[in-house]
Amino acid sequence: MTVRQARYSKEDHARRGTAMYEEQVRPLVEAGNHGRIVAIDVDGGEFEVGDDTLTAADQLLARCPDAQIWFVRIGHRGVHRFGIQRPKEAT
Repeated sequence: MTVRQARYSKEDHARRGTAMYEEQVRPLVEAGNHGRIVAIDVDGGEFEVGDDTLTAADQLLARCPDAQIWFVRIGHRGVHRFGIQRPKEAT
């Protein structure tokens, strides 16, 4: 098994991934995929959509074995939620 090494700092990786998603990937995947995961190679711009991070990553790595992956949940700010989700109060 090959061990991949990070090529960017955490900040640079996040900046590249966010910019690539907003400028190139989002317009292509947003319709009909709300809540699904996008795995983006921040080097080449290749991407895959899956129901979870593992599925999306496996699909991307099958095509781009050396991918530097950034994940985004379509329609959300974060990939995962932490803590208890409080129900919205009726108005």
